[in-house]
Amino acid sequence: MKIRVIIIDKKGKDVLYAGLIEHYKKIAKPFATVEVIEVFDKEIAKAQDISPQLAQKAYTKALEKYMGTGINIALNPSSKEVDSHDFAKLLKDSVQVNLFIGGAYGFESDFLAKCKTSISFGKITLSHKLVKVVLLEQIFRGLTINNNHPYHK
Repeated sequence: MKIRVIIIDKKGKDVLYAGLIEHYKKIAKPFATVEVIEVFDKEIAKAQDISPQLAQKAYTKALEKYMGTGINIALNPSSKEVDSHDFAKLLKDSVQVNLFIGGAYGFESDFLAKCKTSISFGKITLSHKLVKVVLLEQIFRGLTINNNHPYHK
């Protein structure tokens, strides 16, 4: 199984969380290959300075190329909240899962419509860097639930 986390974020700026991110990628290896792809370019930076709508369009353009194969799931704060067991069910029996974390202005409705589903981990607001860590922990937790590993208990 391959799981990709694709996030609108500047590359290599996660000094504080880098160790945790690598930790979760490493301990997930018996169950899946987990890859984190950070996407940010001049077009996104410029669009974010102009308007939320242009920023969302720039996010869509940058993220669409990662949609291809597999199940596409967007993390969207206004979508249905899932718990760890619901999240594990989304991963179950999949060959590839692409999980998308949008930029500061979220996703366009067109992008969300192209995903199989969109989910929320709750109503609180987290920084993109922190939500990346939370998502990686939930990926590992979901994989352990699906494989009867005791971590999730």
